[in-house]
Amino acid sequence: MSDGKILIADDEPSVRDAVGYALEQEGFDVTLAENGEDADIKIGDDAPNFDLLILDIMMPGRSGLDICRDVRARSPVPIILLTAKDSEVDKVVGLEVGADDYVTKPFSVRELLGRVRAQLRRRELDRTSSVTEGKTIDAGKVKIDLARHLVTVRGEPVNLTRSEFQVLRLLAERPGQVFSRLEIMEELWQSE
Repeated sequence: MSDGKILIADDEPSVRDAVGYALEQEGFDVTLAENGEDADIKIGDDAPNFDLLILDIMMPGRSGLDICRDVRARSPVPIILLTAKDSEVDKVVGLEVGADDYVTKPFSVRELLGRVRAQLRRRELDRTSSVTEGKTIDAGKVKIDLARHLVTVRGEPVNLTRSEFQVLRLLAERPGQVFSRLEIMEELWQSE
């Protein structure tokens, strides 16, 4: 099971390959692009196909900033800029064109992995909160009010712990899907 689909666009093969390898070892589905044009082709019109983009700013042809600006105009996908430019002005420009984070070279791969996971957690929280506002799941005699964290069976309220509510919600949102104990535990851990 993939932890997410990530595009890495960097013209330095050593950086691109090292970051790609590290992310693959962590369970991510990685797509590599060697320059801005290659990244544009792989992103296409469907940036939401990726869970996160890592873009080098200074690539030949189209820069990471140009790609970031274009993608941000049509998608909320998290974007991390990876670059040797470390001045305050460069960082501010990167963030203002739409990047969610900015990492300067040389960098720690472990720190980058932490930043990737943080961006993906934030994205999942945003998705969850936008889905749950005013949403009620109707599972026959069971009603789950996601906004108020209220469960009723045949109209009678049921007292559940936070964890019990999250498990019930997970199962009700994906009827027919089988979950392992580990998947349920991961879901509980991510929601807290």
